[in-house]
Amino acid sequence: MTLKEIQKIIKDFEESELTELSLEFDDVKLRLSKNKVSEVISNKTEEIKENIKDNNDVKPEINLPLEEIKSPLVGTFYSANNPEGEPFIKVGQKIKKGDSLCIIEAMKIMNEITSSVDGIVEKIHYENGEVVGFNDVVVTVKKDGI
Repeated sequence: MTLKEIQKIIKDFEESELTELSLEFDDVKLRLSKNKVSEVISNKTEEIKENIKDNNDVKPEINLPLEEIKSPLVGTFYSANNPEGEPFIKVGQKIKKGDSLCIIEAMKIMNEITSSVDGIVEKIHYENGEVVGFNDVVVTVKKDGI
């Protein structure tokens, strides 16, 4: 198992809803937990630990949980009602459940996408005119009130 494979597993784990994961491959044992410090044990322990410390993209955060708002259909992403209009949302903006986030056009029908949570806009994943796939994350929101 290569370092890149281990880092991919760690990244995928952090993005998942899992709280613990244990894997064993040949000379590598990998145990991850979101409740306590992750550990890597191997015959190549020192090399792997050093590389993970140097290259680890996964950093624990003490932030509000993130909510991914996904597209319910394939279409074209629009951030405003019209090309000259103000965008519905901006990064850092506080939003409420039910607020308009964007429009996805499919077959000449404009579909308004609304927020399912209260929170703060963390990231807008698309720009005007970009094609959005079914179940693609269009907006990430830091949830409030938890």
